[in-house]
Amino acid sequence: MSESFTYRKLLRFTLPSIVMNLFSSLYIIADGYFVANFTGKTEFAAVNLILPVLNILGTFGYMFGAGGSALIAKLLGERNPERANRLFSLLVLVSSGLGFLLMVLGFLFMNPIAAMLGAEGKLLEDSVLYGRIFILALPAWILVYEFQLFYVTAEKPGLGLAVTVWAGLCNVALDALFIIGFQWGLAGAAAASAFSQVLGGAFPLIYFSRKNNSLLRLVKPVWDGRALVKCCTNGSSEFMAEVAFSFVGIIFNVQLLKYAGEDGVAIYGVLMYVSLIFSAMFVGYSNGVAPVISYHYGARNYGELKNLRKRSLVILMITSVAMFALSEALSHPFSVLFLHGTKKLLQDTVHAFRIYSVAYLFTGIAVFSSSLFTALNNGQISALLSFLRTMVFELGAVLLFPLLFGVDGIWYSSVFAELMAAVVGGIMISVLRKKYQY
Repeated sequence: MSESFTYRKLLRFTLPSIVMNLFSSLYIIADGYFVANFTGKTEFAAVNLILPVLNILGTFGYMFGAGGSALIAKLLGERNPERANRLFSLLVLVSSGLGFLLMVLGFLFMNPIAAMLGAEGKLLEDSVLYGRIFILALPAWILVYEFQLFYVTAEKPGLGLAVTVWAGLCNVALDALFIIGFQWGLAGAAAASAFSQVLGGAFPLIYFSRKNNSLLRLVKPVWDGRALVKCCTNGSSEFMAEVAFSFVGIIFNVQLLKYAGEDGVAIYGVLMYVSLIFSAMFVGYSNGVAPVISYHYGARNYGELKNLRKRSLVILMITSVAMFALSEALSHPFSVLFLHGTKKLLQDTVHAFRIYSVAYLFTGIAVFSSSLFTALNNGQISALLSFLRTMVFELGAVLLFPLLFGVDGIWYSSVFAELMAAVVGGIMISVLRKKYQY
């Protein structure tokens, strides 16, 4: 992390984080593919209806990981590895305990939660079935989220990539075995994902508990309430972004049930699966470069901070255009992958794709601007950007636009939200350049 980064070095350093995020998406996408093609449309809608709720719970790991990695990397930059390891160990312990508590609560209240989302009859039964099985792996899922950031801070992004790829491929294999081979249907899909999460969460506990050649190691934790609050506050922006994204996803589903029924939820599910892949590019890059920014900020290497900011914006702008073009070109093949054999539904999905893909032109800057300020230990600005992006721009648009444009208004709302988030994020980056000397 202490090096000066060229474009090539920057891409090489962040590539494992990008691919790690891509394979993390396989946990969910594999379920969607097998459920859509080997169980049925109602089961596919059920998965997409309950997943935002599960993701809200798992996102606590992202909060600990994002906020914690920024502070830990800063401590490493200040040459204080002992305190960095104590804080690292405390965060893993606290997040694990929280995971078990949320698992119990989520399991008990899964039925009323699904009903509150508007599910009825078979859709309700399937949503509860999938949710209750999947949530048994919640403590591990929180660790998976958390260690995606800690692998990079420990200068082991390649190891994190290997673990994520391994767990993701296990998920795909188990989906095929449980759903097609054992004929377990929706329950098999949930079990496959849950088991894969356990694999992905258990490995880093074992690795970092033993002697290793990374920058971090699990040691006997020492309570540090102030640092814990700082980590949670600093990571609150990423937490808020993911929670708000999932909450908005819930509102999307409610609106789609109102305007388009189960077919609308199925279409949104396809868009979200593809969005997971494309957004993983931007989130993975931002997660990968964030510890480097934190390190140089702690070491007061302001020249390198400027270099990282300039190169990151160029990379993200080029990637944004590429993601838009790719989404437009592959809208039909992506739709067929999940919804072949349903002609009207397929046509509606391709149409939604063509609108929704415009958002990718702005997503990169929207994601990076929030991540940048988290890396600079300014959780307030980062949280503000995340809040505006989802709870103001997107939520407001998804409630208003359908009244003006019908079902298409739901797809337009994402484009509007990402555009506005990119504009506000760009303004904040420009305004605060002198303060942080990047």
